[in-house]
Amino acid sequence: MAKYNKLDAELWDKMHYMFRDYNDRMVHVVFNYDYLIDIEALKKVIICFVEKIPVLHSSFKSNANNPCWVENDYTIEELLTVIEEPKDLDETVEDFIMQYLPPENKLQIQFAVINKDGKSTLCIVENHMCMDGGDLKSFLQSFCEAYSELVENGKSPISNVRQGSRSFEEVYTDLTPQEKHIAKNLYKNVSNKDTHAFPFTDENKNDKSFIVKRKIDTEKFTALRLAGKAKGATVNDILVGAFLYAMYEIAGFDESEEIVVSCAIDLRRYMSDLSDVGYTNHTAYMPCSTPGKARNVLESVEFAKISADKNKDDRFMGLYGLPLLKLAYNIMPYLASENVIKIGYSNPLLSMSNIGVLDPVKYSLCGNKPIDGFMTGAVKYKPFALMSATSLNGELTLALCERGNDEDKRIVNQFFDILEKSFDEFIELCNE
Repeated sequence: MAKYNKLDAELWDKMHYMFRDYNDRMVHVVFNYDYLIDIEALKKVIICFVEKIPVLHSSFKSNANNPCWVENDYTIEELLTVIEEPKDLDETVEDFIMQYLPPENKLQIQFAVINKDGKSTLCIVENHMCMDGGDLKSFLQSFCEAYSELVENGKSPISNVRQGSRSFEEVYTDLTPQEKHIAKNLYKNVSNKDTHAFPFTDENKNDKSFIVKRKIDTEKFTALRLAGKAKGATVNDILVGAFLYAMYEIAGFDESEEIVVSCAIDLRRYMSDLSDVGYTNHTAYMPCSTPGKARNVLESVEFAKISADKNKDDRFMGLYGLPLLKLAYNIMPYLASENVIKIGYSNPLLSMSNIGVLDPVKYSLCGNKPIDGFMTGAVKYKPFALMSATSLNGELTLALCERGNDEDKRIVNQFFDILEKSFDEFIELCNE
């Protein structure tokens, strides 16, 4: 009987497994190319990358004491789906990326190439337990580079696959001894306990996962960025401010009530060299709030900026609570520690992940840049909601994935309508 290697379940692996009550933990990527992908070359790259990153071909084994990953054998047919000339491209893409990969699966990542009218769409679904959006971006940049090198130069596609520790403690590597001492004693629980939520319908057994996207074209997005720059506001500030402003209208909150949106922050900001760090999660959240409904969206963005700047002034932003989680997992059996953590942890009802710019050059295949695409976070379970944002070729794509019904989908579209109207108002106010 074959013996399979076991991998330690790291702190963030365990935390994301705990998040099963709040979301499906999938990360979704779509890139559209005006180019037909070489399937045989792609197969070689996929096998090389998945083989070099053991957690991607492992099953998560949960138990009362010490959960772990167990490596599996697999075939390329289990990793890659190829679809030729579907009747409806968008529907086929959504069907693929909305799938759920249970952590007990043999594989924690799935690829698809959908060919239509001489063009290829590359789709990826990946378990957030294995890596977050920041590392998936890095993974895919290396992946695209390896594909190009293989097709154009016959070069082995394994040379640029990152390997190394997946421990959360890598985040402390570049801190000074004094900073490291302080950071490893930040036991404060900073969970967002705000009770304001998206006005979804009640949960129903017939709810299904869906994605709603809203594109902000290059002209408007450029105007939005320039307007923000003139006011000293980042794109993130604008998105958070508009998000907060829109929530009062979509949910009918009292204008005097404070609302909090938790914003994802990349803890790799503390790490200068990632070359020897394995693909994993290094993401935390910071709360951004407004004290009440602003007079207009410009003021709401100012509130968001003040809130974000306060967080950024903290040398240890995002590092709070990590020692507390480590302590809980170390001093108790796993099942007991998970139950204790659930008591003190509050999953944010409203959250946003600005995944950022998807540089088309870095995701090119043999010089063919993606003509369209996006990346988005997990499908949330009501009442939780997450808005993801990415930009590609100067366009901004906002996406919200939810498990719900047609009425919930209508509510999300209405929210994006309000958000887009707020962007127009922001540009107009900044130009006065």
